[in-house]
Amino acid sequence: MRRKTDTSAEGTPGLGAESSSHSYGKTGIWLVGARGSVATTATVGLAAISAGLANATGCVTEQESFGEVALPDFADLVVGGHDISNVCIAKRAEALVESGMLPLHLVESVRSQLVEADQRVRPGYDSAQQSETQAGAARRLAQDILDFKRSHGLSRVIVLDVASTEAPVEPLPEFEDADLLLAALEDPARSVLPPSSLSAYAAVLAGSPYVCFTPSPALNLPALRELATRHRIPTAGQDGKTGQTWLRSVLAPAFAARGLRVLSWAGTNLLGGGDGATLADPLAVSGKLQSKNRGLQELAGGAVTPLHIDNVQDLGETKVAWDHVNVEGFLGSRLTLQTTWSAYDSMLAAPMVLDLSRLMALADAAGEEGHLRALGFFFKDPWGSDEHSFAEQSRDLMQWAKTASAKLPAGTGSHD
Repeated sequence: MRRKTDTSAEGTPGLGAESSSHSYGKTGIWLVGARGSVATTATVGLAAISAGLANATGCVTEQESFGEVALPDFADLVVGGHDISNVCIAKRAEALVESGMLPLHLVESVRSQLVEADQRVRPGYDSAQQSETQAGAARRLAQDILDFKRSHGLSRVIVLDVASTEAPVEPLPEFEDADLLLAALEDPARSVLPPSSLSAYAAVLAGSPYVCFTPSPALNLPALRELATRHRIPTAGQDGKTGQTWLRSVLAPAFAARGLRVLSWAGTNLLGGGDGATLADPLAVSGKLQSKNRGLQELAGGAVTPLHIDNVQDLGETKVAWDHVNVEGFLGSRLTLQTTWSAYDSMLAAPMVLDLSRLMALADAAGEEGHLRALGFFFKDPWGSDEHSFAEQSRDLMQWAKTASAKLPAGTGSHD
């Protein structure tokens, strides 16, 4: 369960520089989409927190309630990843500075750490430019993860998908049968898996805990879930609950607790940047809408919940979310609530990525397997759980973290 840290590994504090003196060892964070906005923001934040340049505001695992939970230090997390983009992390960070999201002085202070992290990024799977079989591509991606683990003396590597949203896939017989899928992946004439699912399969092959932060198909195929079960890895997802859906998961149970009946809950998302361009595709946005609506429909008792997402490019990295809630009250009276949410979405997602990395390291060290329902706290469409109330999810998360921490050998972890 514990591995002695390789004290010869090189790097930078917070991104793998100094060997850990704690029994957790060092933990790798392998980001699928490592040069995107969310991954870059998380990498900048990790470096800044580890160097004492910023507080871990927004990180759930830094709250007092987690004081007794054994977790790896931020300084013991090492970033690497896959991407098909040629824009390095430092350049992406500069673009986020220009957008007004990241402070210039902070990016300049951690520039060397960003350069080091980018040197650990490997070419991802590009379905438009592949000459190898999908099985070969998956083995290549898995080997990248294993090489990262070995070369940096890591105790474990957590794989997190923070890449662009993909469209839902049409059903195939191979998605239902692991043996059929494995055979299809070896066929050079076929490409049955979307990139997110191929990355998930690579994580399975590498024996790495896997997190899906997007609504992409990823591990949501029965055959892949079966393979993950065979490899006994912990998994968590799906689609990070960063803003609007989080607020909904707080408000909807509050209406129910007061005996008020939600009649309709309409919403609009306005966003620009890469996400806005991606979700302008009707196929890509369909998966996102399903993910955002499923939990609300359950919490609102089946009320009508229309939602649409619009691409407004001049918003850049800012996301604006508007909701209109119509509620029936006493003696048929009406209550109307309108909310407007505006934030840099990557700033909301990045601390969740760091939290999930630490909590998945805990799960791995504690010998957890399969879907971790308690981590549904972080997701719109949680794997292994039908619970969508944020208050209940908060209680579940805390209870699980304390229980998992109690399974660890004495002295594991360094969280004070």
